[in-house]
Amino acid sequence: MFKNNLTKKDLVKDLSSRTGYSLNFSKKLIDDLIEIIIHYIKEDYFNLKNIGSFKIINKKARIGRNPKTKKEFSILPRKTISFVTSKKILDKLNG
Repeated sequence: MFKNNLTKKDLVKDLSSRTGYSLNFSKKLIDDLIEIIIHYIKEDYFNLKNIGSFKIINKKARIGRNPKTKKEFSILPRKTISFVTSKKILDKLNG
């Protein structure tokens, strides 16, 4: 049975067991992959062929409200990441 949330530690253990690499080497591979993805996402758009694409979305400042106290506060402008899965992966998931 699989967990709903996969941690980086789980990825490292799985990679290590599948490849026979040490846990330290597997952790370094995962960390390097994450750093590479972050580097390319900062360029505004990153497409991993046959996996999906990442895109930065710039959100504007807005007024938020605490639903419990109804107190208003300002939400600062920020960047978020959008991921769109490739058609190839969607086809594999849907059979």
